[in-house]
Amino acid sequence: MAKASTKKTVTVEQIGSPIRRPAVQRQTLIGLGLNKMHRVRTLEDTPSVRGMINSIPHLVRVVDEK
Repeated sequence: MAKASTKKTVTVEQIGSPIRRPAVQRQTLIGLGLNKMHRVRTLEDTPSVRGMINSIPHLVRVVDEK
């Protein structure tokens, strides 16, 4: 079995608009693969991804953690 199936993932949904937000917050959304409202992405659960999520908690919501 490959170890890829044992990696933890986190699913995030964009709940806030990047309109009238600082450019760094917009870039963080794009880095997470979110740039339109209610878009959902499943990402690998790494410290860098968690840091990006924690830097914009008013714009994203963690839907599922596996």
